[in-house]
Amino acid sequence: MSSPPSPSVSPPEADFLAVDGGLKPAGPTPSQSRFQVDLVAEAAANEKAAAGDSVDKVAEEAKGRFRVVNFADPSSAASSPDAAPADGAQNGDTVMSEGSLHSSTGGQQHYHYDTHTNTYYLRTFGHNTIDAVPKIDFYRQTAAPLGEKLIRPTLSELHDELDKEPFEDGFANGEDLTPAEEAAAKEAAESKGVVKFGWVKGVLVRCMLNIWGVMLFIRMTWIVGQAGVVCACVIVAMATVVTTITGCSTAAIATNGFVRGGGAYYLISRSLGPEFGGSIGLIFAFANAVAVAMYVVGFAETVVGLLHGSALIMLDETNDVRIVGTITVLILLGISVAGMEWEAKAQIFLLVILISAIFNYFIGTFIPIESKEKYGFFGYDGGIMMENLLPDFRGETFFSVFAIFFPAATGILAGANISGDLADPQMAIPRGTLLAILITGVVYLGVAVSAGACIVRDATGKEINGTLSSDLTNCTGAACRFGYDFSSCRVLGPQSQSHCKFGLHNDFQIMSVVSGFGPLITAGIFSATLSSALASLVSAPKVFQALCKDNIYPGIAGFARGYGKNNEPLRGYLLTFGIALGFILIAELNTIAPIISNFFLASYALINFSVFHASLANSPGWRPSFKYYNMWVSLAGAMLCCVVMFVINWWAALLTNVIVLSLYIYVSYKKPDVNWGSSTQALTYHQALTHSLQLCGVAEHVKTFRPQCLVMTGAPNSRPALLHLVHAFTKNVGLMVCGHVRISSRRPNFKELNSDMVRYQRWLLNNNSKAFYTPVIAEDLRQGTQYLLQASGLGRLKPNTLVLGFKNDWANGDMKETETYINTIHDAFDFQYGAVILRLREGLDISHIQGQDDTSGMKDVVVSIDMSKDSDGDSSKLSSKAASVQNSPAVQKDDEDDSKASTQPLLKKDKTSPTTPLNVDDQKLLEASQQFQKKQGKGTVDVWWLFDDGGLTLLIPYLIANKKKWKDCKIRVFIGGKINRIDHDRRAMATLLSKFRIDFSDITVLGDINTKPKTESVAAFAKMIEPHRLREDDMEQEAAEKLKAEEPWRITDNELVLYKAKSNRQVRLNELLMEHSSTANLIVMSMPLARKGAVSSALYMSWLDTLSKDLPPILLVRGNHQSVLTFYS
Repeated sequence: MSSPPSPSVSPPEADFLAVDGGLKPAGPTPSQSRFQVDLVAEAAANEKAAAGDSVDKVAEEAKGRFRVVNFADPSSAASSPDAAPADGAQNGDTVMSEGSLHSSTGGQQHYHYDTHTNTYYLRTFGHNTIDAVPKIDFYRQTAAPLGEKLIRPTLSELHDELDKEPFEDGFANGEDLTPAEEAAAKEAAESKGVVKFGWVKGVLVRCMLNIWGVMLFIRMTWIVGQAGVVCACVIVAMATVVTTITGCSTAAIATNGFVRGGGAYYLISRSLGPEFGGSIGLIFAFANAVAVAMYVVGFAETVVGLLHGSALIMLDETNDVRIVGTITVLILLGISVAGMEWEAKAQIFLLVILISAIFNYFIGTFIPIESKEKYGFFGYDGGIMMENLLPDFRGETFFSVFAIFFPAATGILAGANISGDLADPQMAIPRGTLLAILITGVVYLGVAVSAGACIVRDATGKEINGTLSSDLTNCTGAACRFGYDFSSCRVLGPQSQSHCKFGLHNDFQIMSVVSGFGPLITAGIFSATLSSALASLVSAPKVFQALCKDNIYPGIAGFARGYGKNNEPLRGYLLTFGIALGFILIAELNTIAPIISNFFLASYALINFSVFHASLANSPGWRPSFKYYNMWVSLAGAMLCCVVMFVINWWAALLTNVIVLSLYIYVSYKKPDVNWGSSTQALTYHQALTHSLQLCGVAEHVKTFRPQCLVMTGAPNSRPALLHLVHAFTKNVGLMVCGHVRISSRRPNFKELNSDMVRYQRWLLNNNSKAFYTPVIAEDLRQGTQYLLQASGLGRLKPNTLVLGFKNDWANGDMKETETYINTIHDAFDFQYGAVILRLREGLDISHIQGQDDTSGMKDVVVSIDMSKDSDGDSSKLSSKAASVQNSPAVQKDDEDDSKASTQPLLKKDKTSPTTPLNVDDQKLLEASQQFQKKQGKGTVDVWWLFDDGGLTLLIPYLIANKKKWKDCKIRVFIGGKINRIDHDRRAMATLLSKFRIDFSDITVLGDINTKPKTESVAAFAKMIEPHRLREDDMEQEAAEKLKAEEPWRITDNELVLYKAKSNRQVRLNELLMEHSSTANLIVMSMPLARKGAVSSALYMSWLDTLSKDLPPILLVRGNHQSVLTFYS
């Protein structure tokens, strides 16, 4: 390692690293550092004697970003940072030493201490820089035993100017951990000596034990007798196909990233999302718990049968089964609670017995014994094989026999269910599961063929009565060649039952007869039942623990806690024991069995569907290392699982679907706050992208027009009335984009902009506002709005209407802002947008009022505002300087000198601080801001459709009136006309509205629009415009032209004369509005237009102000004069 630079020389890049709470070299303590490294000390004993200066522990963690999250005991190292690195001990796949931070794969990064700057910096490729080389530790999500979690330098740390603080942006792209994952990380980091299993002991053994159930010994021969050898092989092959497809799907999901504990629940939830995962996880855990009872009862019945055969009876048969079952499940619980290592040893022991029993049977088939012939066993014979080749169904069908066999194949997830206890789940689950399916499938086929080749279907079991050595002329059947006539066992029809008690059809224990040593088959039955019960007893708590950690359902978080080095779910074990014991004592297991099988099949179906769904979404994150899968095969597997569910039991299948659907609806309604990068998210994006591109290829049509609004709200929670009213006619109808222009003349803070974008979008979602938030940084409102008008939206999902709040303080503020505001409206028309202006007499902006809105979903949203407020509450001034553009309803200004402005949480509840009483104006403003959130009582929406703008003025009130909150309001239409044609104009408008299929309650024709307004109204208008007149007749022409150039908003005398009639019309219309619509819930009116370049901003603003003053909420609307309504189909 090279020596550190001299104190007088600073590093080439002043991107510094300071020690965080670990080891600190001799030298001054850095008072403020920008980046940090938690030094990881070696645990090796030979490191303790390394030479170097003594180091002190840093009591306070320095502020910064670059750090090692999982660190070792710092007391085991004593060398100085600039000492040569000793050979460090390997820990996982990372080598950490006091002298270097480098991965075992050879990433060359060394740190040096600079005494001049009191910081650490790294050397990469021989250069002093914190720019890190690729390393696996940067991609970890937890501080797992596999290695330490490192956080790479952020882009801000590498790119920002040196005098700026690094931007704390946390993890990116959904890498931040949920509380459950953080807990898992902590447990993983703290655990020492955890027991982990390989693919043989962890997966292969468990799967084989679960698949080789009691079905192998007591039902397989009966299936051959019913279905014949051919159909029995077909049944086994069909079940194997379903399980193989599911196994491949499981392998694909398991190899698409690190797998934690939770088995089937984890695989499904991380693939399809919490809705499917939560519903399946609950029923899967319950199914495993009840399966414990099923297997234990099977074991208990066998034991009680043997006891009763020896005349050993405790109470009666039913209670004896309960007693033996209770004792058995207690013993199994003890093995499970003792730890996974003991449970694994028990499984190995049971597997040895099971395999011995299987070999015992096959050996017995090659040793024909004459004493066994009366029971139907004659050894391998072609005649017997031919006789048993075809089906001989007696009271059964092919599918009913298949339904009986298939539950034997449902143990393929036994290994995956303990995924958290596997050393390498990505390797173990595919290899162990698929190999177990192959081995068990071959054994099942071998048993089917061997039984069909050496055992006849019926036998009397009586040597004398069954043998007719003298007369075999009427004897039929393969046994006749061996001197036995079992013709008396022949049944007359498919529904009849034989009176004989032996043979494939009649004796469930025929394998004990065939085997070389009969008691070993009984031991195999015990082994099969106990191993399956033990596997289910372990699986249920593990799956349930993972479900509880994710907090999908309320009230079950207590079961998430683990105990001991293996994080054993002891509470889950007790719960599973309680459920199993309850079903052992009281349940009707013959009824519950098909439901449990359907629960397992539902899990298999969703695992297969997960692979199809992930492949269909085509997400770049879907990269399973297991390549032997196909999305369409997985879909076929999912459909097969659904078919098998109904084949096994149709009512149980229906019940399973109802339960899964109910849980899915509940979890969807609850909307758990998790982000697992599921394929549902990926497919949603894929579909949105595909459909957006498809929309671009379709020409716009008047019938499909939707109001898509760019709403200049500023911060979305600062003008709730504007947000709520626009949301009323865009929700589930059109696009809504909340535009926010942040004014900054120099050094714009783009990082703060990005942070606000995330926070405000979350606020909109949490407040059920279906809108997008789009901020921009610009020099003024007009420039920012131009950016938004040009760039907002995507393809056809692009705004077509600009919505503004009315500028209440225009007359008293800086007229430059009024010029900007009016030019913004002109720009909207230039871009062929419609324009809408909302005015409330109380104002719109409530950002100066504290604690009046719930921003719990937005956490630390702080908006820089000045405590001063204009008279009408519709501005958010951010500077104490001359009146600024902040009075417009969509702007926020950054402080000019980049210092922190006086800030306050915007509309954030603070339970600890006292609430400042509101003055009367603020109280009215607050009430007005919430008026569109309330249900509107019986009233009217008055539409003043004075000019034909394409129909937008009529469409917006129609959409509003159709909403639930506005359904009691009637639409009244006001139009202009002539006094002598009032009836004709009313009928014409009624005809037009009926063709548009728009309901209305009344049509009023205004024949007195052109009547001269009242003198006092005209005088008020003259007084309004007086301060803004140019009065060019009272000054020299050159001076007038200069003043007009400097202040273009001023109203010329010629302009007043030219537009006198139009000015009077606005005054008169306001009088008519107060006369007809003073009690309306909402007024929607055609906005007057002003020709750009001909009408000054002050005059146009005076028209809008005069027209809309002292009225209920009013929307001034002007479409882009393209038709948005049609009466053609």
